[in-house]
Amino acid sequence: MKPLDLSNLEALPKLKLAVVGHVEWVKFIAVDHLPKAGLISHSIKTLEMPAGGGALAAVQMRELINEPVHFFTALGKDETGEKSYQKLKELGLNLNIAWREQPTRQGISFVDSKGERAITVIGERLQPNAEDSLPWDELTSFDGIFITAGDHQLITLCRQSDLLAITPRVGIETLKKANVQVDLLVGSGLDPGERYNPNELSKEPKLRILTKGASGGETWPGGKYESVELKTQVIDSYGCGDKFAAGVTTGLAAKWGPKEAISLGAHCGARCASYFGPYEEHPWIFS
Repeated sequence: MKPLDLSNLEALPKLKLAVVGHVEWVKFIAVDHLPKAGLISHSIKTLEMPAGGGALAAVQMRELINEPVHFFTALGKDETGEKSYQKLKELGLNLNIAWREQPTRQGISFVDSKGERAITVIGERLQPNAEDSLPWDELTSFDGIFITAGDHQLITLCRQSDLLAITPRVGIETLKKANVQVDLLVGSGLDPGERYNPNELSKEPKLRILTKGASGGETWPGGKYESVELKTQVIDSYGCGDKFAAGVTTGLAAKWGPKEAISLGAHCGARCASYFGPYEEHPWIFS
């Protein structure tokens, strides 16, 4: 399946969207080559931002619908957590924070001249849970929710929204305990941390997607799809999968068919590869 051109996609309706997930404060370092044992690499450019799958997806959704997106997450009561809070607020998110005594997770992403990256995370991933005192009663009002981290009770609560999308990074055991049918299960077919046996799932998702970077990916039902060809150099592949998932979730929440929603996701993922770091300086608003 070839992705549709943006001009063939209808304008998105007004949507109320949310992301439930995690944040990592990441230092992005452009280097002449990825670190190798015994070699010294030289930094060309650096950037520090709150990132991680939850933050990236929420910001991408906000850019698509040009409306605030609600982000339910957990941050440490430290300087890094405060910096993350302030920056995410500047990026236009409605924040619902569960503050933790543990430090906010950090990370380093090395990016080489071909856009390939190597990521190291530091510390425990903080996630929101159902027992946190957050406005979970609002979940029924959302047109779509995407989850990147949370416990099984929280997944059950989020099932109250019109559309529920999730990544296998929440943990297949966590998803099995929730025992709900999700509308979309989307994850990387190249990342070992997101591999799973579909036979393990207690309930088959309505749509299941495995992404394979520039090679496109595969859906069940539906079969293989192609990626959007970049007309510029690949700068940084960090977050392409998260932006893809955000686009597909937004399209499905708009009641688009899978082909249209996947096309939107493919455009989001391709565009993400065209700039350095997690967020574009002059973001593209789909309309």
